[in-house]
Amino acid sequence: MSPVLGKDLLDLESLSAEQLRLILDTAEPFKAISERAIKKVPVLRGKTIVNLFYENSTRTRTSFEFAEKRLSADTVNIAVAASSIAKGETLVDTARNLEAMRIDMVVIRHPASGAPRFLAQRIESNVVNAGDGTHEHPTQGLLDLLTLRDKCGRLEGLKVCIVGDVMHSRVARSNIWGLRKLGAEVAVCGPRSLLPAAIESLGVHHVFARVEQAIEWADALNVLRLQLERMQAGYIPSLREYNRVFGVSRARLERAPKDLVILHPGPINRGVEIDSDVADGPHSVILDQVTNGVAVRMAVLYLLAGGRPELATAAQGGDSR
Repeated sequence: MSPVLGKDLLDLESLSAEQLRLILDTAEPFKAISERAIKKVPVLRGKTIVNLFYENSTRTRTSFEFAEKRLSADTVNIAVAASSIAKGETLVDTARNLEAMRIDMVVIRHPASGAPRFLAQRIESNVVNAGDGTHEHPTQGLLDLLTLRDKCGRLEGLKVCIVGDVMHSRVARSNIWGLRKLGAEVAVCGPRSLLPAAIESLGVHHVFARVEQAIEWADALNVLRLQLERMQAGYIPSLREYNRVFGVSRARLERAPKDLVILHPGPINRGVEIDSDVADGPHSVILDQVTNGVAVRMAVLYLLAGGRPELATAAQGGDSR
């Protein structure tokens, strides 16, 4: 059990500001590993980590796998469609069978909110939530925090607006919890049909009906994709109309009173929630988010395995021989 995080990382809601800062500070020295010729350190040698993804993923799964391998852990990826899960095996039976093979950690993505917590209460291995339903995506929230801190030099007092499909977004919830705990001011912007009814209960005090208002207010925009796979008909008139009213375009950014930082958790629907010349433009830190994702996940795995934050800098100086 980590003296910093406990046994598992399930959400950002339950973490303190001190814990969040420790994770971000621990991630900083791990960035350097990805820039070296030999991208490996031995701090998790002998540990076995299972990536159990019940939903499709490219960035998150690959990022976790890179993080695990750069820490020298043994990694096993479970393809749900080709496993006993497809035959009806329960989540707990799957995990207990894996645990019987003496694994150390499970990284899980699941369509049901609460599935990682349900699992963590029933197995001894560490559990990391890689996204559960519409609940939270804690490591995405952490990498967004790290990217904003790197780019803006601070989080306290920063004005961040989350734009788009907030209702279906686990990324939005993790961002709201993390940003508020570290002193940022958070707003949301989107069609009323895509905003949770009780959004104010999360501590969001600004709700913008027009993206121009959000751009005028914010220091940074975190632009979310429309999660069409989670929607029934009727949430928006059309993709074209959504882009016309809420799309983040270069023309709109040029009218902003200051330069904004543009984030997006991916995958990007270009020409819908964000135009290509913005996603690829000078305001964008989208690729920085991807880079920081590996470092943040390395930090989380290291800390859950019992690594001490103050030794992270020394740990990244080792080799994997």
